[in-house]
Amino acid sequence: MIDPIRSLDDANILAQAIVNTIPEPFLVMDERFCVLAASRSFYDIFQVDRDATQGHLLFALGDGQWNIPALRHLLETIIPDRVAMDNFEVEHDFPGIGRRVMLLNARKVLYAESPAVTILLAFRDVTERRGVERDLAAVLEQTEELLRQKQVLLQEMQHRVANSLQIIASILLLKARAVSSEETRFHLKDAHQRVMSVAAVQQYLNAVDGLDQIEVHNYLEKLCTGLASSMVGEGNPIAITEQADQGMIESSIAVSLGLIVTELVINAIKYAFPGGKPDAAIRVSYEIDDKDWKLSVSDNGVGKKDPANASEPGLGTSIVDALAKQLGAKVERRGDAEGMTVSITHATFTSRLPKAA
Repeated sequence: MIDPIRSLDDANILAQAIVNTIPEPFLVMDERFCVLAASRSFYDIFQVDRDATQGHLLFALGDGQWNIPALRHLLETIIPDRVAMDNFEVEHDFPGIGRRVMLLNARKVLYAESPAVTILLAFRDVTERRGVERDLAAVLEQTEELLRQKQVLLQEMQHRVANSLQIIASILLLKARAVSSEETRFHLKDAHQRVMSVAAVQQYLNAVDGLDQIEVHNYLEKLCTGLASSMVGEGNPIAITEQADQGMIESSIAVSLGLIVTELVINAIKYAFPGGKPDAAIRVSYEIDDKDWKLSVSDNGVGKKDPANASEPGLGTSIVDALAKQLGAKVERRGDAEGMTVSITHATFTSRLPKAA
């Protein structure tokens, strides 16, 4: 094989050609930071000529435009102790081209048979990238501020809705106590319970702080605890328990499930134990099978619906049926001597839970 490099001049020509092919500004310097060679891109970008660059100290080039404290620190302090330095960022106002942000990469070349040292210095202009990053950061900050404002408005709205529901519920209860008609009193109390059920669902959804996904076990557990404390009287104690698989559900589905559970628990409290029962119990269960699920509310009461509503569905029944339809689920009601069970099933689901006692 013929060696094309036959002399030192040929090696220098080759080295300069290699330097000139580098698309980014590039310098070759000696240990005193005197420029031995520069790439064509260096001359073009920084608008300097060869005679004023080659053979001159870096920090004296262009009336001292490279006498940058950060660059001096890199070359005079860091490079002597290290062989390489990558992505050292410098921001500076350069004559003719304005303020630029440069990433500097330096290499110290040591020779086996010579004490001489050569320093290679490459420049990468990242001004546009940093500008885009600043713009993105500003957009992100603005977005976060808008989200914060949205959250404040949402919390304010939730607070107002909760207060409004409490006011409506109080008015209905006062009216129920004031009227003389038993039928009117019954309907007012029924409306009061409906408002309280909506308030109960809203209360537990507010606690998740606007998340799109809700852990169903914790949600139903808190909901049942709240229903037991607010709707079960001391004179007629009824245990309300919950058994649910672990899993996440969408907030919109949680709203419908919460309303269904509240309606079914209210109906069970009102109609399942007309004469009272020492071991009266209502159980709420929720099972998950991939994307399918089954919600059941069962009791160990008399096992039949209110006779007054036997001929046509009551308000609670209509609400449950409408919510189940929205969820794409079917409703099944089963009453026998052991109690009443209402199941809302999404798709085909085989229950794994034991039968309620």
